[in-house]
Amino acid sequence: MKNNCMHEACLYLELCNHTEDKVFPLHTSIVLFLMSYCESTSIKVFLVPNEDSTSNLLWMKGAPTNIPINILSQQELPPVVKSCRLPALVEKDGNFCRAGLAVVLRHIIWRTCETDCNRKDVSELLGFKKTCLKACAEVSQWTRLCEISIPLAVEGFLKNLSDQRVTIPPEILHLEHKLREPVRVHNDDKIRRQKLQLLSKESNEVSVENGSKRSLEFYSDGRDDTPRERKKENKDTELGSLELKTALSKLTMEQVPAVTNREQSCIRKVKTTDLPPLEHIFAEGLYFTLTDVVLLPCLHYFFVSLGDCRDETLKTLPLLARWYQRVQEVSGVKKAAASCGIHLLNLSAPLPSSSAAVSSSCKPKNDKDETTDIYFRGGPRPTMNKLEENGISANFTSHPYPSWSLDWGNLPVAVNPIEGRLSCERALRKQQQLDNIISIVTKLAKPGDTIVDFCSGGGHVGIVLAHTLPLCQVILVENKGESLIRAKDRCDDLKLNNIWFIQANLDYFTGPFEIGEFHRFYQKTKTAVPDQISCQVPGIFNFTH
Repeated sequence: MKNNCMHEACLYLELCNHTEDKVFPLHTSIVLFLMSYCESTSIKVFLVPNEDSTSNLLWMKGAPTNIPINILSQQELPPVVKSCRLPALVEKDGNFCRAGLAVVLRHIIWRTCETDCNRKDVSELLGFKKTCLKACAEVSQWTRLCEISIPLAVEGFLKNLSDQRVTIPPEILHLEHKLREPVRVHNDDKIRRQKLQLLSKESNEVSVENGSKRSLEFYSDGRDDTPRERKKENKDTELGSLELKTALSKLTMEQVPAVTNREQSCIRKVKTTDLPPLEHIFAEGLYFTLTDVVLLPCLHYFFVSLGDCRDETLKTLPLLARWYQRVQEVSGVKKAAASCGIHLLNLSAPLPSSSAAVSSSCKPKNDKDETTDIYFRGGPRPTMNKLEENGISANFTSHPYPSWSLDWGNLPVAVNPIEGRLSCERALRKQQQLDNIISIVTKLAKPGDTIVDFCSGGGHVGIVLAHTLPLCQVILVENKGESLIRAKDRCDDLKLNNIWFIQANLDYFTGPFEIGEFHRFYQKTKTAVPDQISCQVPGIFNFTH
């Protein structure tokens, strides 16, 4: 049943030059594949040709048959979208934009579940605590690998197909390496004990069977007539059965039946560290998540491009080949892929070659261990404690420049930081911080300027700027959607019409601006903005023409 409160949103996807096998850029293919899987109908889809794309109808071959798609030129894009890299999704009012692959995909899932609360298979894509690919790529190596590195690596590989020798991109080797790591999931202790009980039961059955049929199973010279490869394959199937049942049950209302009503005492006494590890069924462990949706089109086109070298190359990627086949077992995946013109391959499960255990050349280093100062503790409270321990006390006085202070008492309530769910004490400190920032920005700003509040959080700075500088355009850029939604609610109360909200990583914002504000200053160059930067105070900078 549809939710009548849902407003139609508009989704803008890139359309560029394509080949017969790969119709869209990978980011566009991934988004369309998810929409087809979700059967999303509450979002209007536009394909935006770039400057190099040719005008033909080949794109219709890869467009989902169950989703209407329109073509829109770059000149016709909404102003807020022109400041972002695609994909981008804009709400009906036109001032709230979500940009970037992971952000857009998560919002599509959210809208689908709001429209139809019975789509458990869709809601489970967000994983445990709904955090799948939620951490931005700047801080999460896993998000960066899946959202950015793998798609870029496959795109680059497809552009260099003329090379005679197939060189597997290091990012894909790294993903193969990740699938070899033990699975860690919520409540895995219980599943691992069930697996140990199954292994014990199977071991006992094999021992009895071997003892009763030993004379029939061995040649006269003592050789076992069962091929080693078939033995290993059967063993892998048995070991993976529990993980696979657990994984697929997550997508339905069924529960995995317990092995017995009560575990054997010998199983209960086994230490957690001695339990058998769980094997990867999907990319993040046992459960089919948004990560698998992102990776499937990427690896599909990679496998297709291998051509005659596919069987030999897959010997180096046995876990990815098995993952590719298991993803196809998920209900709705084959249908969604076929709707998008993705004809999934039937890969034979290759045995690992001697070179299969290749260490990933792009394995991330533990930068934290190298750069973290064990003696440093950031934040105001540890700093104040250190000062007091050394006999230095801090005395708070009135602002040395009273003219910089805003008359908070005469400002609308929604402008006050306390409306951003801050305590009174913290809101007072935030007011003092804003007094300093606002005083500098108001001196720099001219009518018609664009002011960007990067990493805006709940918009404390941007909202005050939009209210005090009505002739300037203010843009809030923040990765956390919850914070931007709170900021938008405050702006709606103030009826501000000179402010935009962009939920995206910094790399997805490409628009020009005159003044930018960070909570901490660092330099970032962009081709879309002037080159000369004049830094006024830490945290505030403007661009001079």
